[in-house]
Amino acid sequence: MSMTPARSSLNAARRARELAALPDEVVDVLVVGLGATGAGVALDAAARGLSVAAIDAHDLAFGTSRWSSKLIHGGLRYLASGQLDVAHESAVERGVLMTRTAPHLVRALPFVLPLTPLVSRRQEALTRAGLRAGDALRAAAGTPRRVLPGPRRLSAVETRRTAPPVRGAGLRGGLLSFDGQLADDARLVTALARTAAAHGARVLTRCRALTLTGDGAQVRDELTGAEFGVRARAVINAAGVWAGGLVDGITLRPSRGTHIVVRAATLEGLATGLHVPVPGSTSRFLLVLPQGDGRVYVGLTDEPADGPIPDVPEPTAAEIGFLLDILGTALDVPVRASDVVGAFAGLRPLLDTGVPGETADLSRRHAVLTSRDGVVTVVGGKLTTYRRMAQDAVDAVAARFAAPPSRTARVPLVGAAGPDRLARLDAPARLVRRYGAEAPLVAALGAADPALLEPVAPGLPVLGAELAWAVRHEGALDAADLLDRRTRVGLVPADRAAALPLAESLVGAVGRR
Repeated sequence: MSMTPARSSLNAARRARELAALPDEVVDVLVVGLGATGAGVALDAAARGLSVAAIDAHDLAFGTSRWSSKLIHGGLRYLASGQLDVAHESAVERGVLMTRTAPHLVRALPFVLPLTPLVSRRQEALTRAGLRAGDALRAAAGTPRRVLPGPRRLSAVETRRTAPPVRGAGLRGGLLSFDGQLADDARLVTALARTAAAHGARVLTRCRALTLTGDGAQVRDELTGAEFGVRARAVINAAGVWAGGLVDGITLRPSRGTHIVVRAATLEGLATGLHVPVPGSTSRFLLVLPQGDGRVYVGLTDEPADGPIPDVPEPTAAEIGFLLDILGTALDVPVRASDVVGAFAGLRPLLDTGVPGETADLSRRHAVLTSRDGVVTVVGGKLTTYRRMAQDAVDAVAARFAAPPSRTARVPLVGAAGPDRLARLDAPARLVRRYGAEAPLVAALGAADPALLEPVAPGLPVLGAELAWAVRHEGALDAADLLDRRTRVGLVPADRAAALPLAESLVGAVGRR
């Protein structure tokens, strides 16, 4: 199927047209929530030939899906806790993304675990065994070594050469391993939503589900305040941490994962990720994640998030201090609070199984639950396994339609292309990493307006053409969509303020057409 921008484009005009027609129709599947799982459900159902409407109260990737570590994990952590099925599923889904559906968005990221005096010989041995087990998972999942190289031990000299900020005193070497890194988690969601739209799904943001039943929903257009009914033959609730507020009997125990953001110059010379062991734990590590855009993310915490669910979770000062303290155990020059230019937190939608304990100990397995009136809810899981979660949710209603099996393990997302084709594209390398085969189309926006080829803020590589593309083809309706989700400019408040006038002018220019 041709993935031309015209078929997959999301914009204000398409939203208005499809929203106006929706109350007069009965769709096969109504999907509530447009994070990774909800967008994945929309794609899975549409790719099976079902008619689909997918709605979100806010925007694509507004919730948990934009607050991750931007990693596509192979499941190593789950091996350590004995969740072999979750580990294998993660490795399989990582391979699907890296080799078939989104090779333009997911690449191998090397990690170094510095063997400082705080890492005992026993912990080193356990970690090396875990890395070998992780490589066995890669092989079992069918992911080739050319995509994800195997682990090995580094000498102290190699470790310092690979990760210059690491403290040299007492360093006895390092452990090198690889995992998948997303160019951007919110970009993955955008690609999913656009691919679903190319298969005929109606993707409608700013549409809040007020009530859900097994045959539809009462919905409010958050732009106009108008309320209307949506009729559907099946309803799938993929609202993440908000899922329990829409369906009775769903109890979640969200946990908060916090990251801090520092400028790349603060960790000068660091081109790889770092695994920094958390003292007192054999399976928890601090992640240091270079982003290739002049920023580095450091995370993450795992704290219970009790009480009402906020639209945008806020990191706590204690969490930021914890991350800085752990990071300091591995560096020559500590990162100070004044070096932190931004921070973000996300809530994991963990299913409450009724077993007491820390949220860090809760299973990352997903669950597909059907309410008494027939609403299917999918909760739990992880970003890496969104596709399998979506498949299982659609499987739960597929028999009603005699629908064929899921196809999404073989459906490339918009922009997907192999490395050889991507290398031949006539476009800046950064755009290729974020837009894949569509990168030349993004760059071409600068032909008519050369100002769009300028950075949106000093010191940032994000171009005005990316904001213009997001308005025309990625469903961005306001400046927050542009700065906080289609790009990650907004993670640093100073950068957001610098880019805001351009973002507002681009949204306004399209709105005046």
